[in-house]
Amino acid sequence: MSASGGTKAIVAALAANLAIAVAKFVAFLFSGSSSMLAESVHSLADSGNQGLLLVGGKRATREATPQHPFGYGRERYVYAFLVSIVLFSVGGMFAIYEGYEKIKHPHAIEAWYWPVGVLVFAIIAETFSFRTAIKESNAVRGGKSWKEFVRHAKAPELPVVLLEDLGALVGLVLALAGVSLALATGDGVWDGIGTLCIGVLLILIAIVLAAETKSLLLGESAGVEEVRKIEAAVVDGERVTRLIHMRTLHLGPEELLVAAKVAVRHDNTATEIADAINAAEDRIRTAVPIARVIYLEPDIYSEEAAAAGVNPAKSPGGPSPDVPH
Repeated sequence: MSASGGTKAIVAALAANLAIAVAKFVAFLFSGSSSMLAESVHSLADSGNQGLLLVGGKRATREATPQHPFGYGRERYVYAFLVSIVLFSVGGMFAIYEGYEKIKHPHAIEAWYWPVGVLVFAIIAETFSFRTAIKESNAVRGGKSWKEFVRHAKAPELPVVLLEDLGALVGLVLALAGVSLALATGDGVWDGIGTLCIGVLLILIAIVLAAETKSLLLGESAGVEEVRKIEAAVVDGERVTRLIHMRTLHLGPEELLVAAKVAVRHDNTATEIADAINAAEDRIRTAVPIARVIYLEPDIYSEEAAAAGVNPAKSPGGPSPDVPH
C-alpha cells in the first residue's frame, strides 16, 4: 500500500480493537451484559476487517501478469467490500439478534463496574484510533468536506477506518447508555435496547461502505481536478491541436488508465505523429503521475463531422465538449 498514512491508521485501529475486544469479552463474562457481548463481537469483527485491509494492500502490489495485464490494484477495493460484508453480518446482525434475545429474556447486570470501566477504557482507546485516522485523512483530503472525502476517495482504507472508528465510538456511547439505564432502573431490557441500537448503527455503516466500495469496484473515472490537468497537458497547440474526447478509469487507487482521441495536423508525417503522441504522454504523466497506462489515438479533426456527430460529453466519461471525427 503506497499510502503510508492509510497503513498507519489501519495498524492503530487494529491494535486498539484487539485490546478492546479482549477487555469487552472479559467484562461480558463477569457482568452478563448483552451490550458488552455485542460490543466484543463488534471489536473482533473490526479487528478482522483491519486484517483484511492489510491483506488487500499487500496483494494489490503484485506485478501484472498475462492473465491480469493491468495488475492487481483493484484488489484493495475487493477487500474493502469484504469489510462491509463482515461488518453487516458479524457485527450488525449479531448485535440485533443478541439485543432481541436480551429484550425477550432480560436479566439484571452483575458486577456493574466491569462493563462501565471497560466501556470508558474502550472510548479512550477508540478516540486515539479515530484521532489517528482523522490526522492521516486530513493529510490527503485537501479542501474536501468529510462527506466528499468518504464518497470520492479512490483509496478505500482511510474512509473505511474512519467510518468503522466513528461507528465504534457511537456504539460505545450507546452501550454505555444502555448499561447505565439498566443499572439505574434495574431493568435489563435497556441493555437489550442499547444492543439493538448498536446493531442498527453497524448495518447502516456497512450499507454506506458497501455502496461506496461497489462504485470503486465497477470502475470510477479520475477526479475533476485530474481530468482538467490531463486535458490541459495533452494539447500543445502545435502538433496536438485539440482533445477530441477522453475516457479515464482507475485501475487501482494509485493507477489511472487514460484513453483519448486527439487531433493532429493533416500534413504531419507518421514520425511526427508518433513523436507528438509520445510527447503528449510525457506531459500527461508529468501533470498526473498516477496516469500510468495511456492510449492516445491520433485523428484529423473535421468541423463538418463534428457538426453531424454525437456530442461525447453527453455520454458517460466524456468530459470534452468536442466531437470525435
